[in-house]
Amino acid sequence: MKFKKTKTAALALATVLAAGSLSGCAFVTTNIQKDLSQVVAEVNIMKKQDAFAKEFGENIQDGLQIETSYIYKRDLVAAYASYGSTYVNSYGYTAEQAYDLIKDNLINRAIYLQYAQAYFLNKGSITDVDKNGKPNDRECNIKGYRDYISDEVAKGTDPEVAKIAYFLSEPEREQAKYNLKTTFNSTLDSLEAQYIEAEDEEHDHDAARTTPTGVDATNEDYYDPQYKIYTATGTPQSADSAFSATATGCGTYEAPEGSTLSTRRKAYKSLLSNLYYYGLISKGEEDTSDITKLSYYAEERVSQYETVLINKISEVFREQAKTKVEEDWIKDDRFQQTFDKQKEDFADSESEVNDALDGASDESFVLWAPANWGYVINILLPFDALQTQALTDALADPGDVKGNKFVTRASLLAQITATDQRGTWFTGHEDYSYVPEDKKMYTNNDAGRQYLFFENNRVKSAGDNAQYEPIPNYYGEYSYNGTVVSEEGAGAHGNNKYTLKPNKIDINGFLGEMEGYLEYAGFTVTVDTPASPAYFTKPLEDYYKGNDVNGGVEYSSFLYYKAHINELKSSFDANNLFKQGSNENKAFSVINELSFAYNTDTAGLNSYLGYVVTPNKTEYVNEFEWAAQEAVRGGAGTITVAPSDYGWHIMYCTFKYDGGENSPFTFDMNDIYTEGTFSYLYYQALTSSSFSSYSSELETTALTRYNDEEAGSVKVYLDRYKDLFED
Repeated sequence: MKFKKTKTAALALATVLAAGSLSGCAFVTTNIQKDLSQVVAEVNIMKKQDAFAKEFGENIQDGLQIETSYIYKRDLVAAYASYGSTYVNSYGYTAEQAYDLIKDNLINRAIYLQYAQAYFLNKGSITDVDKNGKPNDRECNIKGYRDYISDEVAKGTDPEVAKIAYFLSEPEREQAKYNLKTTFNSTLDSLEAQYIEAEDEEHDHDAARTTPTGVDATNEDYYDPQYKIYTATGTPQSADSAFSATATGCGTYEAPEGSTLSTRRKAYKSLLSNLYYYGLISKGEEDTSDITKLSYYAEERVSQYETVLINKISEVFREQAKTKVEEDWIKDDRFQQTFDKQKEDFADSESEVNDALDGASDESFVLWAPANWGYVINILLPFDALQTQALTDALADPGDVKGNKFVTRASLLAQITATDQRGTWFTGHEDYSYVPEDKKMYTNNDAGRQYLFFENNRVKSAGDNAQYEPIPNYYGEYSYNGTVVSEEGAGAHGNNKYTLKPNKIDINGFLGEMEGYLEYAGFTVTVDTPASPAYFTKPLEDYYKGNDVNGGVEYSSFLYYKAHINELKSSFDANNLFKQGSNENKAFSVINELSFAYNTDTAGLNSYLGYVVTPNKTEYVNEFEWAAQEAVRGGAGTITVAPSDYGWHIMYCTFKYDGGENSPFTFDMNDIYTEGTFSYLYYQALTSSSFSSYSSELETTALTRYNDEEAGSVKVYLDRYKDLFED
């Protein structure tokens, strides 16, 4: 089985109970605290004596005493609330089967933790990874283990914490503390929500604009030493206390919108009430104003330390698997095998190529496709309702038996105006806007444009121990195109109130913004077909082959504009398309950001590389099809603009295949650790499942070896919990 970083079961239980979703369940008894405190299973891997001695040696067996782990009935109930009920409601499990699964999971966790301690002590060393990702080995032995525990207990550290902390590096201990506090705050935030006024008139108007994938994504290894649990009660004993009576001074923690001292106190009181009622804190714990003095807090701290240790031993198995898988994979040359297979399969099957390209991702790669297949990002600047109606009501062009309205449509295209669509990023449920202190942004020389978005990902994603991850494929320096008036504290719940007036731009205004932003990012744009005012008034015959209405439509005549990015036309490396900072990724990211700003074709937002384009007949409307194919023919960095009955389409070719003997990608083992390169992404995708499979085998072997009721390493007391699933 694979252990993952998850919220601890008891905290999950507290939240579920507060919502009342377990009321009326069979486990509620007249003496629930005593009932839920029953031990339902015991684990001690040393009692599988022969196996333990064989694996860890007589010295370890004689010198180390593994203490028995106890699993309580409340642990079963908590896990059922957290995930077990899903198996019953969604996957057809009976309640008995769900509890049996939970019981096995909890036993396996206990075995794994005991195994990890024995493993590292037997090895004599342990590998820590510093904040820069550099591995460091340190000595690990029974004497050091006992001395550390003795020293820590003398300092006032909980013995159970000290027993696990010995195996963790200082950053890992800090990570465990941080995870503990964030979990408590997350639970309190959820409880507090029921006390905060739900209505917010500012959020009831416009549908929220889609945000880029990765907004507010945090670095999983981040920790904030100043982070505190906000309880709105008590007086911290010291400046480095783990909790705070006020929302300020809690490090990077931010209280939920509408939070007050009153609502937070009610949330904390609700948490305490549930913990007490279900036996998770005892009646003698009178000083509940200090959350860190609760026995439950101590238990959860141990649990978080245990989770980090589980991850540590899992990483050991992963490294063992990595060596084996890499050897097999390199020997078999999987990249070339896959390329040859795709070339053979795709050569005669257009639908198979299309399906593969449509499903491409960082975990599914198309290494070969026929010539002039590729992708385009489509930015749609649409006709408004009145223009659409005018086009619908217009008569067909004279002599056009198919009823086309090209002349009327051209005149209406000149009237299209677009606006920045990111207004709800100011006024939606989350305010993502900010004014950058360094003023590093593109404004097109408009001093009134002052706002950018996603400060967390842009400003707090660099340096050691960065809290957030950068947003992939999003350049991030295109200012909101409009006027913004901010009234501090005038909005709902004391938030800022914004009055927005987006600037209206026609197609030429958009092209000016696009060219200017690309040049701002360091590119040179060459215009191959310049926009011309004559486009909107050209005669009907210009739209047809041979200037003959009966000769068929000449779709090249709809091309309004074509350009290319010089740096990509002269040197495009497909291997760097997702490598942050490369020309390939910068250009892609600029266009992608403009798409979020102006595109009303929302289906295209957050797509992998855009729409799949084939040189053959497609289901796209004809004008769009031709212009998309023209962009792909030009290759990556080519931009075309053409209309349809929906409005203007600005298309950018992100990637193109040439159908040759070689893949546009190359796999290089030297680049497998260079984040964003094709080699990195391909290696991660191809080996991750193998790593997981192989390391899971190692984990399963360890678990199976010591999960032995007959030998006494595991004891289960079914009679103490069968009332949870029996009628």
